[in-house]
Amino acid sequence: MTDTKDSTDKTIRGGRKQLSLQRTVESGHVRQSFSHGRSKAVVVEKRKSRKLATPGQQGAEEITPATPQQPAAPVARKPASAPPRPAPSADTASGDKLSSSEVEARQRALQAAKAAQDAEEAERKAREESQAKAEKESEAAKEPVAEKSEQPTAAPEAPPEPVEVAAEPAPPAVEEVKSAPAPEPAKSAPPAREQPRAKSPAAPARKGDGPQRGEGRPSGRSSEGDAPARQRAPRSLDTQFQPRERGKPKEIRLPGPPRGQADGGDEPIVAKPQRAQRPAPAPQQQQMEDEDGRNKRGGKPSRTATRTGDERRERGKLTVDQLLNRENRERSLASLKRKREREKLKAMGIAQPREKIAREVIIPEVITIQELANRMAERAVDLIKYLMKQGEMHKINDVIDADTAELLVSEFGHTSKRVSEADVEEGFIGETDADETLVQRAPVVTIMGHVDHGKTSLLDAIRKANVVSGEAGGITQHIGAYQVETGSGQKITFIDTPGHAAFTAMRARGAKVTDIVVLVVAADDGVMPQTIEAINHAKAADVPMIVAINKIDKPQADPNRVRTELLQHEVVVETMSGETLEVEVSALKQMNLDKLLEAIALQAEILDLKANPERNAEGIVIEAKLERGRGPVGTVLVQRGTLAVGDIVVAGTAWGRVRALIDDRGKNVAKAGPSVPVEVLGFDAAPEAGDQFAVVENEARAREITDYRVRKRREKLGSAGSPRTLEQMMQTLKDEAGKKEFPLVIKGDVQGSIEAIAGALKKMGTDEVEARIVHSGVGGITESDVVLANASNAVIFGFNVRANAQAKQAADSQGVEIRYYNIIYDLVDDVKAAMSGLLEPTIREIFLGNAEILQVFNITKVGKVAGCRVTEGKVERGAKVRLIRDNVVIHEGSLSILKRFKDDVKEVPVGQECGMSFANYQDLREGDVIECFQVETLARTL
Repeated sequence: MTDTKDSTDKTIRGGRKQLSLQRTVESGHVRQSFSHGRSKAVVVEKRKSRKLATPGQQGAEEITPATPQQPAAPVARKPASAPPRPAPSADTASGDKLSSSEVEARQRALQAAKAAQDAEEAERKAREESQAKAEKESEAAKEPVAEKSEQPTAAPEAPPEPVEVAAEPAPPAVEEVKSAPAPEPAKSAPPAREQPRAKSPAAPARKGDGPQRGEGRPSGRSSEGDAPARQRAPRSLDTQFQPRERGKPKEIRLPGPPRGQADGGDEPIVAKPQRAQRPAPAPQQQQMEDEDGRNKRGGKPSRTATRTGDERRERGKLTVDQLLNRENRERSLASLKRKREREKLKAMGIAQPREKIAREVIIPEVITIQELANRMAERAVDLIKYLMKQGEMHKINDVIDADTAELLVSEFGHTSKRVSEADVEEGFIGETDADETLVQRAPVVTIMGHVDHGKTSLLDAIRKANVVSGEAGGITQHIGAYQVETGSGQKITFIDTPGHAAFTAMRARGAKVTDIVVLVVAADDGVMPQTIEAINHAKAADVPMIVAINKIDKPQADPNRVRTELLQHEVVVETMSGETLEVEVSALKQMNLDKLLEAIALQAEILDLKANPERNAEGIVIEAKLERGRGPVGTVLVQRGTLAVGDIVVAGTAWGRVRALIDDRGKNVAKAGPSVPVEVLGFDAAPEAGDQFAVVENEARAREITDYRVRKRREKLGSAGSPRTLEQMMQTLKDEAGKKEFPLVIKGDVQGSIEAIAGALKKMGTDEVEARIVHSGVGGITESDVVLANASNAVIFGFNVRANAQAKQAADSQGVEIRYYNIIYDLVDDVKAAMSGLLEPTIREIFLGNAEILQVFNITKVGKVAGCRVTEGKVERGAKVRLIRDNVVIHEGSLSILKRFKDDVKEVPVGQECGMSFANYQDLREGDVIECFQVETLARTL
């Protein structure tokens, strides 16, 4: 009826549904052929079989009325009632064929159709209305059409024959019905009414499930009028079911619409020779289309519920629409079976045989079975099976030694290469450069000395920049590296180290990376402990020294005293016939600074410092910190090679790609050559000060090196933390028994400061109390630090850092104390005071005097009172007393009553008598001695 119908699906489902659900009363069987050699027995009415068996001529006559078959009724005017009766009987038959269960099934299918349901329902109703009108018109036109009919007797039988027989080849015909707009001529033209009359018998047959598929065929012809009738005659029983073979619909469907438009004429009759057997009136087309809608709604769900194969096989014929619309095309059953078979073989591990590839497998000292299997490109389960055959049970994550791994590799046909874990660092630091590649480089000078001897001020005077103002308390908190240029154009790199006692490690690092050490000694203070330490560091690093005697502008300055004191530490200056250069300078007055620079240049010329700039950079991390907005930042000194932006750098357990290089003046630079200090941005974590850095070729190499170092550090910490033997464990428990701990969390601005704080706190520990650093790190105080401190009852110390808003709020709510410091020895002093509070105080007794009991009195409500005479010292009320009998301490307590005569007194001096009573003790005897003393508590300090 409408162009929106889907011709691809409903014919199959309608026909297939009709065949599967139809149950006719009159028995008759016909075997229907399908594609791929399939066939099916279909029950049909006997009348169909008889009519199909009739001669072709007679069949043609019967089918000629197929469109005029209803018109044939008037010829047999007397039996005209008979032709109308077959129509109602067909109606009732079709009603019997369409059982209630089928209707319910189709209704359920409609509900499952979702969005298509509403449109389909509207179309169906429209079809039913048009069908009803067509039936009425056909019945009204029966009598005049019957008069024109040439064969009145054949009219009643012919309609049921084509309708029932055609039920079997229905599917393609239904598609034709959709394409042919037959109802228009049926409603508009009188000849179309004649066709409806002929179709009226067929229209009732449409209602039955069986005729649905049959109707599909005539519907394609119904638009053509009498044409099908004339061309049915030459077809036999076999040929009637041949249209089901999927060949003809193509030819008939394409001309369908024009034929439907020419529905009243005779010309279309020749165009449909094979379909002529079935009457196809225009009203029957409407019924057929309506039935197709129901078949689509009813048959499709049942098909999909019962079958998952290719729908093309069920339809049987490939139409033009199906050929052009490949959306619903699926793979054939044979293809699906082959695919499932391949998947089954794959699941069972039966893969297609492929050529074995021998690989060279690198075997470290220890390796997991999974990793070994990956390197061998083998299945881990195969390795486990082999080990099980050898009597060893392993899991996929078990670690095996190198020998076992080598055996597995050889067993599976691969070659092995044994390596050590430490081999990953091979080539990390390059070999010595050839002499022809070396060029002159700037000397690296480290300024060392005692606290407040003027190191930073001297460097400030040389740099002509105020560096001291940035240091808290005038004390250098971490290493600063700078490069200056002398008047002669020579560049010198200076490294400023802290002089505080806590920064021993930092001074040692400074001595290792330097070429020349400038030892600053104050002329008014002389050699101090950190001065001696600096001398030792310089000697240990085998670095030449230049002594700078500072503060010569002060009145009490005595440079000769400094020279003499240096002799005690085997430092002989030139003025005293030694080899060590010395210069008297004044950083404040900027006196003799040029002489100091000349001495440094002279010493550098003697050393003949050279490096190769045309290679990957290597150097030392001088300092590291974590800055907000910049991330981990490392201050590095390039020793050889050239460090450029974009290089992949590894420093300790940290690595990263260089995002930016910043020099000592805060300017971005593209590269840094030998002896140039720069800040490097791009590390994934803050490296440790003193770590050696180098540029590697790729990220994989960097990850391999850092992973190895992290693993080794973890193993080292694990082995150091847990005793290996029972004796060691017992000794540890004995040492720690009764020891108190002071937990704390330390956050600092740079790694070197944290190391110095940790070292200073560790030295303060005693057998009774020690500081336990729960966590330390570079960066600001965060909420996680507060949570950790709260869990461990620790105090948070921030050195040159602050807590963020979330951390402050968490600390206030959880009662965690946060202390901020910017001078290291203030922090150390506070921690020392807090740890001293954990020490047990010292208890000291002060002897007051002795008294002898002369007589014991028993007083009511008081108890026993001893009458005593003070024989030594004095006796005070509230003091501690001991009762001694026969030189044995019987009781120790306190005096509750002290009276002289009847008056209470505070003390009784020697030689006088008094009455005394003990608190909660009554066993007093004559001759006992009472010793009176006081207890004094003294606080201890570290």
